[in-house]
Amino acid sequence: MFRWRDEFSCNVKEIDNQHKKLFEIGGRLYELVSLGNGYDHYDEIMAILTELKDYTVHHFTYEEGIMKDHGYEQYEIHKIEHDFFIKKISRLENLNIDEKQDESLMKIISFVADWISSHIMKTDMQYKGYLNSKGVV
Repeated sequence: MFRWRDEFSCNVKEIDNQHKKLFEIGGRLYELVSLGNGYDHYDEIMAILTELKDYTVHHFTYEEGIMKDHGYEQYEIHKIEHDFFIKKISRLENLNIDEKQDESLMKIISFVADWISSHIMKTDMQYKGYLNSKGVV
């Protein structure tokens, strides 16, 4: 589910590296739900969710900076999507994760997987050619 494939590449090395890190974090969430062992993973879930949120903020700041620096016209729309992601992750942190760990993990994983398919594969691909034409690789 969270395996990097070349088709995810934006042809911008640092952004690709950051996306790979987000995949890795998502993969750790998926590993927890795959265990299905009934153990309490609350602390692990919360640590990974916090890391996901913090790293995503870092990534979005970097990505938005490149877009602004190079006059990308769709910057505002892109930023709105980023802001939505951060708000949604914040809401997911407030789920009753401790009592409903498997259900909460599935909601988080589903959201992150949907984000990858809709945002990275569609929205991020829109700036790929533009940034590459500006010499950003």
